[in-house]
Amino acid sequence: MSNSQYETYGPTYENHEPYGHGPPDTYRPAYEAWPGPEAPTLPRQAAPVAETQEMPRETSRAGGRAEARRAARRRRSAERPDMRRLLPQALVVAFLAGGTSAFVADDKAIELSVDGKRRTLHTFADDVTELLADEGVRVGAHDVVAPAPGAALTSGAEVAVRYGRPVRLTLDGQSRRVWTTADTVDGALRQFGVRAEGAYLSVARSLRIGREGLELDVRTERTVTVMADGRARTVRTNAATVLEAVRDAGVTLHGQDTTSVPPGSFPRDGQTVTVMRITGTKEVREEPIPFAVERTEDPALFRGTEVVERAGRPGLRRVTYALRTVNGVKEKPRRLGVEVVHEPRAQVVKVGTRPMPASVQGADGLNWQGLAHCESGGRSGAVDPSGTYGGLYQFDNQTWHSLGGSGRPQDAPAAEQTFRAKKLYVRRGASPWPHCGARLHG
Repeated sequence: MSNSQYETYGPTYENHEPYGHGPPDTYRPAYEAWPGPEAPTLPRQAAPVAETQEMPRETSRAGGRAEARRAARRRRSAERPDMRRLLPQALVVAFLAGGTSAFVADDKAIELSVDGKRRTLHTFADDVTELLADEGVRVGAHDVVAPAPGAALTSGAEVAVRYGRPVRLTLDGQSRRVWTTADTVDGALRQFGVRAEGAYLSVARSLRIGREGLELDVRTERTVTVMADGRARTVRTNAATVLEAVRDAGVTLHGQDTTSVPPGSFPRDGQTVTVMRITGTKEVREEPIPFAVERTEDPALFRGTEVVERAGRPGLRRVTYALRTVNGVKEKPRRLGVEVVHEPRAQVVKVGTRPMPASVQGADGLNWQGLAHCESGGRSGAVDPSGTYGGLYQFDNQTWHSLGGSGRPQDAPAAEQTFRAKKLYVRRGASPWPHCGARLHG
């Protein structure tokens, strides 16, 4: 504050200037009166007469005592300070001194680091949150502030802000979105706990990460065992596929060779991969196509009798097979394609529905079982070595058809064969069976 400000608080007194300033006192005692037209000039600041000094009698009667008392008062006033003027000035000085002390106490020297950029500043903020707001530093959920927001500030404190950066991390084939406060790829890997020694990185470890983040592909070093040609080879690799790991092991695939796991799959730590040496050829085979059987009912035929009205014919197809040998072992042929040469033709069969007669007059009661056992061993489908005779009673086809039979006798049911044998006996007796006919009566 200037001296003029202090002076505005100085008091003034009526008909009195501050001590040592202003015009001299023009009051003269009566004893100094000088008769005549001109009065002698007296010195200014003449020493006042002591109150105890003996005065001439004529002055005491003319007001000398009053003047002496006033002079004594002026002398005492000059000897002690004027408190009425000094008190306001002292109050102003004390107020300013106290305000300055409080101002200095609230000011703090803080070192602020934002993403590694340091600067020292002075602030009146009470805590970290207020400081960051004053400095225009905005932080989000993925940013790190130390000390934490809301922490009280003291002079000399250090406040660090690290911004979060998004990273699309593909680690050993698995992708995910993560956040890091590191500003380099190497620092981010340390934060993620990823062992970078021997690993494949899609970008340089020294690359700086901007606030926008980046995409990072990391393949750590893994141990893979490759079994090939009777040998085991163990390698440390950061390959992206099983096929690359096999090549890192010094194994080459040829032709149809493949691996026990998909060659394009990601190799896992400790995995064992077997190489399969494959040789293969193609073979074309002709195969028959079975024909279908269509059955139709015929009321003219006895029940249990089936007659082939149209014989079936099988079809033909050409089938291409892949023949493969894996590590010297033949595999089951694998069908690759089919070509039909000609279609099969269905077989048509008539099925009898007519009830079989219970008996034949003149032939019932004979030993037909004994005859059948002698002729065919009791087998309804028996055929002699020449192929001429068939059935239980060894009919030839001509005789069979003359008795009303259809097809071949050996194909007819046993009951029908016995029925027709009875009809033959009624016509010709036992002569059709010259060697076994006697059994009918035995």
